[in-house]
Amino acid sequence: MSQSLSLKSKLIEMKRTEKSDIIVSLTEQINLSTHFYLTDIASLNAARTSALRRLCSKQDVKLVVVKNKLMRRALEASNKDAKELYDVLKGNTSVMFCENANVPAKLIKDFKKKNKLPILKGAYVQESVYIGEDQLDVLVTIKSKKELLGEVIGLLQSPIKNVLSGLQSGGNILHGVLKTLSEKK
Repeated sequence: MSQSLSLKSKLIEMKRTEKSDIIVSLTEQINLSTHFYLTDIASLNAARTSALRRLCSKQDVKLVVVKNKLMRRALEASNKDAKELYDVLKGNTSVMFCENANVPAKLIKDFKKKNKLPILKGAYVQESVYIGEDQLDVLVTIKSKKELLGEVIGLLQSPIKNVLSGLQSGGNILHGVLKTLSEKK
């Protein structure tokens, strides 16, 4: 009898250690990721889940299925202020970790056209929390850091291009005037 109790306590302790390791790993991933999305993909069959995983992999999105309790503990231990997400940690939950803010939103939206899933539960994007499926269109329109930098560079280059263009066309006009004056003499 004492042997079976000892074996049970070892198994329970092993489970605690495994859970602790998972929480630490999730916390690290949350802290390292700039953005993450919480979704429900439970109703997808194995083939569609594999297709979603492949699509995520191609777009540099890490898809992880998590237990809600462990995810909550990881969120609590992380350096992100995402308390609003605690309430969406019900039912089946998977997390999409990414570096580009709108990539998972676009991926979810495209994948839903054929599959009706995944369902967006919530997201942590650019230090803001978004709750619910109705936020998907908002998340799709968020620009990534690269896109914003490209726009800023384009805006900064535009005045320079206008000045250079003006100087070039002004030079041509000036050259034409000088040529006409020299031909008159």
